[in-house]
Amino acid sequence: MAQETELKPEFLVKDEEDLRSLFPPTHAIAVEKCQKRLDRHARDFLARSPFLCIGTQSPDGAADVSPRGDPRGFVKVLDDRTLLIPDRPGNNRLDTQSNILANPAVGLLFIVPGFDDTLRVNGKARITRDPDLLALMAVKDRIPTIAIVVTVEEVFLHCAKAFRRSKLWDPDELQDRSEMPSLPKMILDQTSGAPVDPEEMDKIDADLEVEYQKSMY
Repeated sequence: MAQETELKPEFLVKDEEDLRSLFPPTHAIAVEKCQKRLDRHARDFLARSPFLCIGTQSPDGAADVSPRGDPRGFVKVLDDRTLLIPDRPGNNRLDTQSNILANPAVGLLFIVPGFDDTLRVNGKARITRDPDLLALMAVKDRIPTIAIVVTVEEVFLHCAKAFRRSKLWDPDELQDRSEMPSLPKMILDQTSGAPVDPEEMDKIDADLEVEYQKSMY
């Protein structure tokens, strides 16, 4: 096992005062752009977004970020301070949901394919099984078991620098997925580590694709 890297203590940032001394003052617009409610621009962005990441914390303070994706506009705007996020079938780890029950503070990052700017929402989350709300999120006649309700406390548009630096939407930057093993193969390596016959591995990969089709909703 590789030795853990040791950081030089004299170069560690000690507190917020130390941190802010390294940077120019925050630009006024970066503070003023933060809103308490969803305006027409935020609503339009949400209507276009098919993907978000939700950040939560466990009871012992461990951080977690989980992706959520569906057809564009899958997050419903109930009013100018309330969002409704469907909980689609997954691996049933329930990390996000368990964290919300322990600590309702959440951070959301909404992404629109082709847009370099993003929308950030911070707030408090609850979990509901209200049938009237769940019915709003039916896909292919399948209704989610639960949904996440987020009360918006802060919402703002985030600039394009990260996406432009990463060239995320640049077709020339697309990577060949075959250059890495399949997801099942990597998980097998990380767990049992047992060798798998290539033909059997192909079958496992194919079975996963079938499972995706059966269990997406």
